[in-house]
Amino acid sequence: MKRILILLEELVEDVEFIYPYLRFKEEGFDVISAAPKHGEYRGKKGMTFRPDVPLKEVVHDTFDCVFIPGGYAPDKLRRYTEVLSLVRRHYEEGKLVCAVCHGPWVLISAKIVEGRRVTGFFAIKDDLENAGALYTGEPVEADKNLITATDPQSMLQMIKVVISKLSKGEEVRK
Repeated sequence: MKRILILLEELVEDVEFIYPYLRFKEEGFDVISAAPKHGEYRGKKGMTFRPDVPLKEVVHDTFDCVFIPGGYAPDKLRRYTEVLSLVRRHYEEGKLVCAVCHGPWVLISAKIVEGRRVTGFFAIKDDLENAGALYTGEPVEADKNLITATDPQSMLQMIKVVISKLSKGEEVRK
């Protein structure tokens, strides 16, 4: 069974957390949400979420996919060295690393975007380019094991790409 880790922090974009969480479960994947600590996290639109586990319980585990939702959560997530190490390790091992909206901020801080085709919310275009990424502005971008999307509207397409790669066992090595 494919394992997916979805990261959670305060002020996550509600739909960018809950939609992939439920959609991946619907596909039969083992989905785990993790946040820096137990407790309640508030989304940008007012929903509240509780992580399945604290980050420390899964930071050394290996997943088939690490998913980073947007909102303001990525700005907080990129401050944790264990998050950056986990994301970088999965990327280097050829596992899927996915980020939507402002999620690519975590990819920048993990130093994995240089020379890669990526997209994200238009407001972080300069950040991505300054980190050496090839910003495309497309709704969804898949560059080997790195899958990025611009916003909630692009998530339907993005999730289809992720599910296809996980279900078909496509080679996603760097």
